[in-house]
Formats: sequence, C-alpha cells, structure tokens
Amino acid sequence: MGNQVLNERSLQLLKTLVERYISDGQPVGSRALSKDSDLNLSPATIRNVMADLEDLGLVQSPHTSAGRVPTVSGYRLFVDSLLTVKPLESKDLNRLHQGLSVSEDSSDMIGVASRLLSELTQMAGVVTLPKRELVCLRHIEFLSLSHTRVLVIFVTNEQEVHNKIIHTSKVFSPAELQQAANYLNSIYSGRSLDAVRKAVLKELQEDQERMTNLSGTDLHLPEGCLAGKPGMNQGMLDAVKMAQLAFDQDNEKDDYVLTGETNLMGFSELSDMDRLRNLFEAFSQKQGVIHLLDQCMKADGVQIFIGEESGYRAFDHCSLVTSAYSVSDKVVGVLGVIGPTRMAYEKIIPFVDVTAKLLGAALNPKSTTPL
Repeated sequence: MGNQVLNERSLQLLKTLVERYISDGQPVGSRALSKDSDLNLSPATIRNVMADLEDLGLVQSPHTSAGRVPTVSGYRLFVDSLLTVKPLESKDLNRLHQGLSVSEDSSDMIGVASRLLSELTQMAGVVTLPKRELVCLRHIEFLSLSHTRVLVIFVTNEQEVHNKIIHTSKVFSPAELQQAANYLNSIYSGRSLDAVRKAVLKELQEDQERMTNLSGTDLHLPEGCLAGKPGMNQGMLDAVKMAQLAFDQDNEKDDYVLTGETNLMGFSELSDMDRLRNLFEAFSQKQGVIHLLDQCMKADGVQIFIGEESGYRAFDHCSLVTSAYSVSDKVVGVLGVIGPTRMAYEKIIPFVDVTAKLLGAALNPKSTTPL
C-alpha cells in the first residue's frame, strides 16, 4: 500500500487509530478519533475517511462494534511510515547492560537475553543459539571424572569455553585422554563445529563399513591399523567416538531459548483456546519457528513480521520483532519478541535492537588464557 493514495489527513487518522487501539484494545470510533487526532474534523468527515481506509484494506469493522481496528496492512503502513520509535528508558537500558555484562558462557548469556526480553516487554522472548556452522573449534581437552564419566572442555571462536560431561564405553587413563585430545586438535582445530560433527560421523560410518566388509574374512591386519585403514588405530577411533559424544546435537532443544510464552495468555486476542493451542504446539515442535527465525538472519537491522506475513499459520494473530546478533562481525543468531499484533512497536523495536547489540558485544572474543 503506497502512501501516495493517502493524504496527510488520512495518514494522521490512521496513525491515531492504530495508537489508540494498541493502547486500549477496543475498536476506535469516530468520536475518539475526533478527540485524539487534533485535526478539528467533524465526525461525519472522519467516518468518510474511515470508509476510505476500510476500502483500502487498512482498517476493518468488527461485527460487534461501530468502531474500527487496524488490519495487518494497516499495521504494516503504520510501522513502516508512521511510527515514531521511542528511546529506551534509562532504567531499562541499565538493566539490559547489567544483565548482559556478566561473564558467562554463551548458552547462559543467551538464556539471560531471552529472559530479559520477556521480563521487560511482558511478552515472549526468543534467542537462537549461534549457528554451529559459524562456531569454530579452537581447542579440546578431556578430563577423567570417575569411572566412564569424562569432562570435555573445548574452546570456540577464540574465547568461548564450554564444558560437557560425556559417558564413554570404557575407562580411559589420563594418558589416553591426552592422546585423544592431541589427535582431535591436530585434525579438527579451526573447523566449524558443524564440519567437525559431519567429519566424525563420516569416520565412524566408514569404520563400520570396513568392519562389515571384513567380517568373516580371515585377514591378518598389521599392528597399529584398524579395520584395514592405515594409521587408524584404536586410540584414534576412541578419540573420534569421544568427539561424537562431545559434539552431538542435543536433539532440537538447543536451537533456541524461549522465555515468557505464558505471558501471551494474558492478551485477549490470543486467549482463544484454539489459538493458544496452535501457538504452544508451534513452540514445542520448533521446526517452523526455527525456519522463520532463520529468515531473519538475512535481514539488516530490525525485522518485523505482522500476523500472516510470517507465512506461519500459528502466528496469524502474532507479531514477531527480531534482530540478528553478530560475533566477530559475523551474524550467528537472531533474537526477538513474540506478542500480539496489538503491541507497542515503538517500545518493542528499541528493546530488540539494543539487546541484539549488547548480546553480540557480550559474546565477542576477549583475551583469554589458553587451556
């Protein structure tokens, strides 16, 4: 919808209607518009303008009221052309700074960002974890805990230190764990976690195929070789198996962190049980939400999906305000706020924009002591 078909008066009335509806949640009548718009127009003139806006698909009349509410197209025109974004209040900015300045690992920091977005907007906050193909392995170490429990310590992107406990199929000595770490560091250091995971799975698959091909064959293998592959001894295979455990994707649960989804139950336009059910099923299944958030990684600055613009049926009555965040000048993830289409965009947009910048800054490489 182009602005050229609307005069300044029509745009001002549309702006007033959207702002009043966002504030009150009730259809807006001509009398309220006459009072709020400061245009000194008669109710009859305002009704004529509203009829024109309705013909253009920018507003609509609910069956139960003589007032009007904005459509998705009306919201879009408002957000793109009529919105005045407000700077964050100092108390909110300070809370974001304090929350995201604490030194934590990336998963903790992402959880904090999601929680802050939810608490400060009273909607749902969502933050995707950094894409594995953009996160590089720098160094890995193994530390025996007890019996078959091994602590994996690995550094990514120059500064992020991660810990994970794995359960191995046998007990390893400290020397064997050091040998495994040396082997993995020599082969995989500098490669992305996604590439490491794929290479490890390929190694294990090839080993399984070799063992299958050799089963039942009376073949004497040279010492130091495994399944006929020169140089692939048992220690190397053990290292690869431990790498598989260390870098295995934890199903879908680590794709994003969602906080405050129950806040959405407090909005009347989302309180319909079928809408809530569809929305919470979408959050649970994740695939569609991840696809939508992945699209946002390609956009510069803040991106907004209003209602059915997302192409995702569960979000037909929601808006998603997102911004990508970067580490070392590379976009690695997206964060955003999910709420009703009747949200205070002028407040939500700066929350999302500032949080993305602060999260990126918090995750950017710092000088660290090598393991």
